[in-house]
Amino acid sequence: MKKFGLKDIVPYIFIIIGALLASFSVACILLPNDAIDYGTAGIAIIISKLTGFNLSLCVLCVFAPFLIVGAIVLGANFTVKAAIGSVVYMVGLEFFEKLNFELNIEHFLAVAFGGALLGFGLSLILRFGGCIDGSEILANLIVSKVAQKLGKQMSMSGILITFNACVYIAAFIFIDKNGALLSLLVYVVATVIIDHFTDRFEAIKQVTIITKTPEDIVSYIKNDMNKTCTIMDSQGAIAGENKTLICYVTYFELQKLRTMVRQYKGAFITVSTIDEIIR
Repeated sequence: MKKFGLKDIVPYIFIIIGALLASFSVACILLPNDAIDYGTAGIAIIISKLTGFNLSLCVLCVFAPFLIVGAIVLGANFTVKAAIGSVVYMVGLEFFEKLNFELNIEHFLAVAFGGALLGFGLSLILRFGGCIDGSEILANLIVSKVAQKLGKQMSMSGILITFNACVYIAAFIFIDKNGALLSLLVYVVATVIIDHFTDRFEAIKQVTIITKTPEDIVSYIKNDMNKTCTIMDSQGAIAGENKTLICYVTYFELQKLRTMVRQYKGAFITVSTIDEIIR
């Protein structure tokens, strides 16, 4: 049985920190300045404002179906991290909403700072394999299904932009026009921060794996991830004959592949971001 060491705990610590930063930003900076979060959290905030229901409960109800889908598609490791991040985010919202804190500066500056803090918090969560936004799970599912059915690799950018455009249009119509525009600024600032720390998580990732024992890795890519890969003979100056595997995955699929490859000592993996694949 595998021992659970410090390096296994560290990702959960950073996910918790990221969720607390995100919830603080939303509860103490964005909402008091008439802005909202984006993604499924944005939907939950709109529902809460229209109905008066508890915000944390709305976040849970909106995110839960996506978390179930993520459990099926992305596996147990992702589900545990996403669940922990989501619980901490909801508890953080409950706590920080009651905190007597107010950022007494101009709305524009407050929202820009809040968006940056939100982006940094979400970056930590994504960087360590978690997620508190159902739109990202939905985008990953659509991209994976398109790849399986049509053999076409695509980024998640268009799907995420479309999803969030719908959120802000709803905020513009049902909540407040100025608030919707401020929220759009939150989205722009947060995504710039996230892209910087996660190397554009919404883009396609090319994974190159060099190993002497490729059989189990290839089987995992084909059977567990429903992906294909290119296999090439390669030669190391010290290690000698190897096999080089190349495959294309989404950011969340990359976390699964990393976890699997780490089980094989001597396997070497590199990851690069791909803007476009032309067939």
